[in-house]
Amino acid sequence: MQTRATPATPSTLEHFNAAPADEAVRTLLTCLRSRDWALRLSAHRPYPDLPALLAAADEAAYDLTPAALTEALSAEALPALPPDTYAAAHTALSAAHAAYESRFGHVFVICLDGLNPDESLDQVLAAIRSRLANDPDEERLVAAEELRRLAGARLSSALQGRGERRDRPQTTRTRQSTQTPTP
Repeated sequence: MQTRATPATPSTLEHFNAAPADEAVRTLLTCLRSRDWALRLSAHRPYPDLPALLAAADEAAYDLTPAALTEALSAEALPALPPDTYAAAHTALSAAHAAYESRFGHVFVICLDGLNPDESLDQVLAAIRSRLANDPDEERLVAAEELRRLAGARLSSALQGRGERRDRPQTTRTRQSTQTPTP
């Protein structure tokens, strides 16, 4: 699912472009916890518009080294499930996550941006079950793609004035990334 990029307000993109490098890196690290990725994007400022920044973010995410990917995966956090989620769903999700982490050695991530929140739990459980059949190398590629999508959605959100952590697109451990790691 592609994230539609709407233009960042000029002030937010201009602020990002003009911010000191350490501030820009901190902003970027809330989107993807890879220092290499954040430094690369910060170093290539200014960006003429949000689509150019998102394209650069995609390219940098595709180029993550195995160590940078491990760094980013290890920083993803468990989301809070909706308060009305049944205990059985919590149990099923916990078991699925444990099986996934045991098999692949890292957390399960999935971008749920644009998905109806009522469908998230079912989507996550189905995706974990499906992806458990992947071999480790194949799954690392899938996880990297999900992180790339998450980073773009989070960055777009951050530069459209919705950069508060709880407004982020969803991911999951289920790291539903409505939660983003702080730098």
